[in-house]
Amino acid sequence: MRLGLNIGFVLGGQDHQDHLKLVREAEQLGYSVAWAAEAYGSDVPTVLAWLAAQTSTIDVGAAVFQIPARTPAMTAMTAATLDTLSGGRFRLGLGVTGPQVSEGWHGVRFDKPLARTREYVEIVNAAMRRETVAYDGKHFTLPLPDGPGKALKLSIHPVREHVPVYLAAIGPKNLELAGEIADGWLGIFNDPSYLGEQLSQITAGRAKAGRSDLEGFDVVASVPTVVGDDLAACADPIRGYAALYVGGMGSREKNFYNALAVRMGYADEAKEVRELYLGKRHRDAMSAVPQKFIDSVSLLGPKERIAEKLSAYAEAGVTTLTVTPFESSVDGRIATLRTVSEALDLAGIGD
Repeated sequence: MRLGLNIGFVLGGQDHQDHLKLVREAEQLGYSVAWAAEAYGSDVPTVLAWLAAQTSTIDVGAAVFQIPARTPAMTAMTAATLDTLSGGRFRLGLGVTGPQVSEGWHGVRFDKPLARTREYVEIVNAAMRRETVAYDGKHFTLPLPDGPGKALKLSIHPVREHVPVYLAAIGPKNLELAGEIADGWLGIFNDPSYLGEQLSQITAGRAKAGRSDLEGFDVVASVPTVVGDDLAACADPIRGYAALYVGGMGSREKNFYNALAVRMGYADEAKEVRELYLGKRHRDAMSAVPQKFIDSVSLLGPKERIAEKLSAYAEAGVTTLTVTPFESSVDGRIATLRTVSEALDLAGIGD
């Protein structure tokens, strides 16, 4: 199992300098990849280009490019450029985001996300292979049939013909799609004891594509991490994040993260967190997130306990464990990276 780092978003001020320190430390420690995110603030490709220019061995990954934010051709252009400038170190994570961001920010209907994702990936891969791209789908048509457009080919020669594609997937059908069309899966709220259910859905998708197992497929778990002796105190910094996603990332009718918590066995708790959060009682929502849930999807505690949990993730099928440090200071986050690296050595499961 390899280690990765999730830096999340650039928030402004000197935040990007802290991210750079963190990524450089991860590179020195042998972490395989640094992932960055986007919502409706900082964008991913600018951040990754900046990081790639100041590192040399660590991969840089999008977690994720929002599908409604870019045409598939623009994503292929950006992926090819990032892969070229980084010397073949780019990983392309894609996600449909949610209805509120897709329709409210990008002005793109959140309509048939699975079919749209399938077509999107097909076009991106064809463009990266430097094919002359002509596509006649239900959601994308290239070139448009009633105008002067013509089928075109990517004009640059990227380092690799195929940049690895990852899907951020939560629901069963989306997990199956990831197995069928992608090279890896970007998971969230990953409990080792529940991963078997999720990986069975990915394996079903692999079977559709004629693959019998998960060989060569990168299972990426993004795991909140806090080091310390008091488990309750370690969980506290993660409560706001968990409450936001389970309670506030969507409406009462549609929240993919809330639905995941329900499938994981927290139906009553997920409903309570959602009602409190949408009722603007954010602190109460944070308190309502069960300690058991936070512990199950996080790395909490001293190095020895973290080593045990890393072993559980590896045994469950995770191939890249992405650390999301929750300490407030950059020095604290760097210390967390070091502790997890030492814990991986202690567990004896490093790649």
